[in-house]
Amino acid sequence: MSEAPTGGLLKSADGQRAGFVALIGAPNAGKSTLLNQMVGSKVAIVTHKVQTTRSRLRGIAIEGESQLVFVDTPGIFRPRRRLDRAMVQAAWGGAEDADLVVLLVDAQRGLTEEVEAILKGLQDVRRPLLLALNKIDLIRREELLALAADINAKVPFAETFMISAEKGDGVADLRAYLAAHVPPGPWLYPEDQIADAPMRNLAAEVTREKLFLRLHQELPYQLTVETESWKELKDGSARIEQVIYVQREAHKKILIGKQGATLKSVGAQARKELEEMLERRVHLFIFVKVREKWGDDPERYSQMGLDFPKE
Repeated sequence: MSEAPTGGLLKSADGQRAGFVALIGAPNAGKSTLLNQMVGSKVAIVTHKVQTTRSRLRGIAIEGESQLVFVDTPGIFRPRRRLDRAMVQAAWGGAEDADLVVLLVDAQRGLTEEVEAILKGLQDVRRPLLLALNKIDLIRREELLALAADINAKVPFAETFMISAEKGDGVADLRAYLAAHVPPGPWLYPEDQIADAPMRNLAAEVTREKLFLRLHQELPYQLTVETESWKELKDGSARIEQVIYVQREAHKKILIGKQGATLKSVGAQARKELEEMLERRVHLFIFVKVREKWGDDPERYSQMGLDFPKE
């Protein structure tokens, strides 16, 4: 696999459909898990922590003669920081730009304040809306039906689906519906492409996922990862250099750990996953730098694919 996941030829438009599907919802509703399930491969990071997804990530799936371009958006929540505002803007921008919008709701949590706020915002979205109640294996059917009725009473959805993004239950029905309702037209990406992001960005996301899984409390939200260089070596392997930016010297010490143990562990896990993704050997070098106000640096937002919000 080359650095950018491209290749193959676009298919002709005869009888074909293609379109963008925005996945929106509150943090930890399961959007990234659903995206990976739809695509059939890991293209989005998944952790138990909320607000893991920061920018709009596109995953591409083929269903029959239809090409579905899924836009995994950051969770919609009440923003506190500039980065939060950029993430929420990206989520609503993804909904406005899509052909179809899927609201994913954690059925176990039900109609929370965050879901209520999203339903209010959806009243201004002029796109076909679908409701997907997720984690249905954790709640009784009677409660599911009541929740679906409550949500549809607030916003009329074209269809409601009951799914388990983690187990795959109901996902095929949702994918089939989407395939039948995206606009007619030629495919937008080559047949073998599964993500619309440079491989160096996906590599940075892999490392950020391992940091989220290893670190605790607020620290994962105070850092960002960038792939600074990617070199193809003569033996077919790849040399990848990444920088983790943190805002304080104390954060740097925590991240590196005693005798470098934390950083070594994160690097080993990230390298293993990258080798599985690329199907070849990877030499991964990770550096940690302090940049006190990276959260106010427009260039960092550009690296994450986010618009820099004004005060």
